[in-house]
Formats: sequence, C-alpha cells, structure tokens
Amino acid sequence: MRDFLREAAQVRPSKRQLDWFDTEFYAFIHFGPNTYTDREWGDGTEPEAIFCPKDLDCDQWVAAIKAAGMKGMVLTAKHHDGFCLWPSKYTEHSVKNCPVPRDIVREAAQACRRGGIKFGFYLSPWDRNCPYYGTPAYNDYFCNQLTELLTEYGEIFYVWFDNACGEGPGGRQQEYDFPRYISLIRTYQPQAAIFNDYGPDVRWCGNEAGKARHAEWSVVPGELCRYSPVQTGPGPLAGEGDLSYMYNTDDNIGSLSNILYSRGLVYAPAEIDTSIRPGWFWHPQEKPHSLEHLAKIYLSSVGANAGLNLNIPPNRNGLLDQQDVKRLKELGDWLNREFGREIPSSMEALSSMDKDGHPMQPVYTISLNVPYTAVRYVVLEEDIEKGQRIESFRIYAQDGSGTRHPLFQGTCVGHKKICQLTNPFAVQNPLTNDMEGKGSRLILHVTGARGQVFLKRVRLYG
Repeated sequence: MRDFLREAAQVRPSKRQLDWFDTEFYAFIHFGPNTYTDREWGDGTEPEAIFCPKDLDCDQWVAAIKAAGMKGMVLTAKHHDGFCLWPSKYTEHSVKNCPVPRDIVREAAQACRRGGIKFGFYLSPWDRNCPYYGTPAYNDYFCNQLTELLTEYGEIFYVWFDNACGEGPGGRQQEYDFPRYISLIRTYQPQAAIFNDYGPDVRWCGNEAGKARHAEWSVVPGELCRYSPVQTGPGPLAGEGDLSYMYNTDDNIGSLSNILYSRGLVYAPAEIDTSIRPGWFWHPQEKPHSLEHLAKIYLSSVGANAGLNLNIPPNRNGLLDQQDVKRLKELGDWLNREFGREIPSSMEALSSMDKDGHPMQPVYTISLNVPYTAVRYVVLEEDIEKGQRIESFRIYAQDGSGTRHPLFQGTCVGHKKICQLTNPFAVQNPLTNDMEGKGSRLILHVTGARGQVFLKRVRLYG
C-alpha cells in the first residue's frame, strides 16, 4: 500500500498541463448558423447565406473577455452542423459562400494576439453535413480540416474536442480516430493542451451546469482517461475489481477507495465548461446569468483544482451582446475586488516527516498583522510539479489565548483551492465586549496526504 501511494504521489503534469492550469479562466465562443436559426444543434442543411455577421468585430470580443479577467479564447471553428468559420478547401459549407465571406478563425486569432490573450479552437468531430461521415474516409476529411487549423493560424494553446456522435447518411455511426487526431496536434502544435472526455491532457468535469465535485482530483484512474499516459503500476486491489464503468459524470473518481482498484494512474485535470446564458448559442429571448451565479462558478472551478471555460455567444451582428459585455465587466470588477489586494502574512511549517522519513500530517502557522476576522479567503496552492498529494485539510483561527476556532474544512488542493471564509468565527471578550484577533494566527492543518506535502504558496484576501 505504501509503495502504491508513493507512486500516486509522483504522478505529475506535463508542461502543457501546467501552462493550461496557469491560464485558469478562458472564454468559449459558440458562433455559427445556430445563431441565426435560434437552435442549439443544427442539422447541416442550413444554407450558407443565412450566416451574415455584418458588424463582426473580434476585437470587441477580446476586450470583453479581458475585462472579465480571462486569459484565452476557444472559438467554435466547426459545430455539429459542419459549417466552418474558416474557408476550408475541403468543403463548400463554410464562410467562403456567405454574404460576409470573412475568415473568422483568422480574425479571432489575430484579435487575440493583439489583445495579449491565448487562442484555441473547438472542432466538432460530429459533422452532420459531410457525406463521408460514418465511413473510414471521414477521418481523412477531419484530419485535413484539423491540419488547416493547426498550420495556418499561428500558435494554438488549446484544442477542444467532444465525443458527440450521431448518425451519418444511411444511419452510419462514425468511429473517431482520436489517436490520429492527437498525433497531428502533437506534430504541429506540441505545446497545445487537448481537451477530450478521455484525455490526454484535460477531461470533462461531467456536467455543463458549472458544478464541481466535492473533491476534484487531477490524479485519476487510467480507465477514465484512456488517451492519457499511465504513470504508475496497478493498485494493490487491481485484480479484484474493474473500473471500466468509470465516466466523468461519476461523483467520486480520484479518491483512495477508487484508485486502489486501478490498473494505473494518469494525470488528467478537469475543465468546467458552462455558458454565461442558459444556451450555448445566442438566443434573443435569453439573458446572462447573475453576477452571483458566475462568481459562485468561479470559486468552485478555478478555486477547486479545475479550469473554467465560460461561453459567451456572439449575436447575429457578430458582436457580443451588450448585456453580456456588462456582466463580464462586473465579473472582472468582482475578481479585482475580491482578489486584487493580498493581506500580508508569514507562514511557518512544522516538520511533516517522522524520524524514519515517513510523511506525517503537517501543520502550518500563518501570522497576521490584522485581525483574522478580516480574512475572507485563504487560497492554497500545491507545488503540482511534484504531484498532487493533499487529501484533506482544516483551517483554524487561533486567538490571543491560544484557543483554536474552526473556519474551514476541505478536501484536495492541487493547483488552487479557494477557501471562502464566509463567516469567520469572531471571539467576543466577555469583559470588554470587543472583537479580538489582531496579531493572532491562522492554523492550516493537513489531515490527510499521499506522501510529503509541498505547498507552493498560501495567500490571504480580505
């Protein structure tokens, strides 16, 4: 058991996964014929003439994205209807046959570079327009289009795939050649992270509602992400169980009780993808979610060892709706207000190893020069280059008398854990009726870990 936990503690991210984690928060842009038909999924028969963004302004998109604090954009270059936002030479179902024949992929990529944010794309494997769909020839068609996007639009930080798979002509189902797709991306854009239900770099969180798991592990069974490289041997119970049933919608995928049955562990962090509106494409009757709703999603995604891919759909003129622009600015202002000013503190760690070199439960004391009641957030970050290890922790306040008061109880940390202290325990002096706490401490106690703990930083915000 100890050897397997030591192996689990050594499962580490790649450079591209570290870069993706550092991006943290980025935009999804769903734009296409559905914008004009008021649908979510087109059937591929929509006439090209319907797509007419006469006021298209990708710089406006980027300005709004940056105002929200996002660091990248993922453009839906092709959705399930097969319509291409670039003039692909492999199909006529594209912008080249529209009233406004503009290469929107190029304009979006160039706007991102002007604005100083990263650019990526979503290419739907399901294509309801292509006559090859459901045959071996379709994988050649798809790879040709993928190669166009990988080689003609500069540096790509992210390639996003889903696994939607419908029927083609004659009711044929398509077998996607994801290993071939992944190989192309590694050849032409080796720094780009790849999103897919099954890896290799980033996996789906299991829902589109912006909801995170209670504990979101990046170290998960290889049975869940078959395209991710396995970094360990089998768990001690691998011969006594079968994890082939596991999928991203499961509530519990990275816990010790599951990984013990795995035939090998991989590093595959989760992305939370959701939309600023109820739908993914722009619909005139919809409005953006409230600031409170979006702030909660941020805290439970970026603040819970996941990335946040927030969709903002352009309208029929090719612009982001002013209601959405306003909400994005409010979200950016909220982030600056909540996390723009760090409270100075100093941290001291007690020994986390016993005399035999075995890991213990480390305790950290965090000294403040303000009352601990002023602290609203404690942000923890593991040094994930050394692996993800923390399984559980607690945060206490320690008053002048040395008494500890519980403030927060959490599970795994990983890249970032934002601990929101919504009602910090305030000690009332029965003699003076004053609130104490100035010059006191916070205590961080790691109550469970897979090996020695390596904290990268701890930051406090009021």
